[in-house]
Amino acid sequence: RESFRPFAPSVKYEKVSEWFDLADKSPYMLLVANVREDKRLPLTEEQQNLFGIDKLNVPKSVIPAVTHVDYSARVQTVHQETNPRYWKLIDEFEKRTGCPVLINTSFNVRGEPIVGSPADAYTCFMRTEMDYLVIDNYLLAKPDQPVWEKDESWRDEYELD
Repeated sequence: RESFRPFAPSVKYEKVSEWFDLADKSPYMLLVANVREDKRLPLTEEQQNLFGIDKLNVPKSVIPAVTHVDYSARVQTVHQETNPRYWKLIDEFEKRTGCPVLINTSFNVRGEPIVGSPADAYTCFMRTEMDYLVIDNYLLAKPDQPVWEKDESWRDEYELD
């Protein structure tokens, strides 16, 4: 992913209108909505006058990882009826933090295709700085895994765009 692109937010459907200017369902991340005014952070005049990457790096909201420079976000609504496990994960996160929003992104390293199998997922997990991997009902912690033989040439397998 390019550094200027924010992550996408996954939010419990029943909470979406509390965080975004959106009242519709968006289970496939097809809709863009602005972060609500009351979740935005005020910018100083100096911050407003920044340009490029400097402006991009200024947090725009209380959920900065999913807030674009124009306050927009590509929202995924998560519904208890259709995605109960993910909904429950977000619900538990909300109980601990007060925030019903998680980051959603593709599962790949920049320049590589999205993982397509459990073996791909495990390889990506072991080659990156991820701490945990969940596959179905299994939780894998990086320290519990066998030592991964470093192979730096994997980074050259796919040309960056």
